[in-house]
Amino acid sequence: MQPLSRPQRRWIVGFFVALATTPALAAVTPGPGTWSGQQIWATDSVNGGNLTGYYYWPASQPTTPNGQRALILVLHGCLQTASGDVINSSSAAGFNWKAIADQYGAIILAPNATGNVYSNHCWDYANTSPSRGTGHVGVLLDLVNRFVSNSQYAIDPNQVYVAGLSSGGGMTMVLGCIAPDIFAGIGINAGPPPGTTTAQIGYVPSGYTATTAANQCRAWAGSNVGKFSTQIAGAVWGTSDYTVAQAYGPLDTATFRILYGGTFTQGAKVTIQGGGTNTPYSDSSGKVRTHEISVSGMSHAWPSGTGGNNANYVDATHINYPTFLMDYWVKNNLRAASGPAPSGSAPSGLAVSGTTQTTVSLSWNAVANATSYNVYRNGSKVSSSASASYTDSGLIAGTTYSYTVTEIDPNAGESAQSSSVSATTQSSFVCTETTTTNYAHVQASRAHDSGGTAYANGSNQSMGLDNVFYSNTLAQTSAGYYVIGNCP
Repeated sequence: MQPLSRPQRRWIVGFFVALATTPALAAVTPGPGTWSGQQIWATDSVNGGNLTGYYYWPASQPTTPNGQRALILVLHGCLQTASGDVINSSSAAGFNWKAIADQYGAIILAPNATGNVYSNHCWDYANTSPSRGTGHVGVLLDLVNRFVSNSQYAIDPNQVYVAGLSSGGGMTMVLGCIAPDIFAGIGINAGPPPGTTTAQIGYVPSGYTATTAANQCRAWAGSNVGKFSTQIAGAVWGTSDYTVAQAYGPLDTATFRILYGGTFTQGAKVTIQGGGTNTPYSDSSGKVRTHEISVSGMSHAWPSGTGGNNANYVDATHINYPTFLMDYWVKNNLRAASGPAPSGSAPSGLAVSGTTQTTVSLSWNAVANATSYNVYRNGSKVSSSASASYTDSGLIAGTTYSYTVTEIDPNAGESAQSSSVSATTQSSFVCTETTTTNYAHVQASRAHDSGGTAYANGSNQSMGLDNVFYSNTLAQTSAGYYVIGNCP
């Protein structure tokens, strides 16, 4: 073996030194894990006063891509405040974002609307000429920049999101339109779209369409219009909301699909625990870009889910929108580069253990060190389970669903998803049997005559001559479908 030359030795030493000194993904600075006291941020020269509010800096490490924190700007509605409703300073419940912040290691911003816009402490969503440098848009973008540019928070600028209720929902849409370069995802709750006035919150003006709103958004976005290609959006509203027109919900998301461009495919409606029904839309690449959630029986309110407030336009009796929204943003973000592969162990042995007309029961092999499991239906998270089994309820009879599960490890975070299984809920149709002559079957439309022979409708099985001398038992196994013999 020839001895190594000096250059060869130098290269090998350098290689191993570089290998040894390559930094691993560093932990980010933990926060206090409590809502801050009231902060004073930017001055609003248009509406008057200073932007005040609160922020939540979790003690947990981020579980989102890149090992960096996501930032969520949460906007209250008219007649609400950040302290009394978004965070509820007396209980830290409010809109119920704290639990999500802890789960994902995300930072939450909860500002108060400056001034007294529309005489009800609203956000100025109906401003026909918003500016990135002044007014509500200006102070909110300044607030986001204060946190993103401060390295101690370790915020990924590609994981900045905004959500809000009512005037906050309208302002969410304004921000998503005027600053698509800042907000990777938006969540609109009962938000009137751009170009509508405060007098039009209860109805869609004649001639106003998603195209109207999209044209306004493009004009506001200006040179940042290309950023719509990597933004995602969603909307939620209650079927008993008689304050803001329910038709604005699907109109809002249709607006963003126009802005995103290309063709979209409407996915199957998915039930969300708490009375919600979600309709996803995917682009030509199969990426989910918008969602529309209708919440049965909910009035004009923020759907906080169990653990949140249940007063003053906050509803704890229906879906948990923060849980759905954060999962939607993280799973479908088109900007955040992939972080390290999940290091937990994906559960194995996922199987369907039973079905009814409205439920699917699942089981899987337990994973060592798992503290809980997440259950996904048709690609969207539906719930968590402390054990290796789960029963999904509120489903539609005779419908097929696809499921996967992940495990949550206290050190490794959430694992990759398991292999999927499909389950079909039982049909609501009850099989019945009728025994009579072939002639009577034909007369009752259980069978039909062809050339003097009776054939069972649906299965087209031959029953013999169509007369009163031949008899058969027909079982109706589904609407309009008969087979010779008894019910299965």
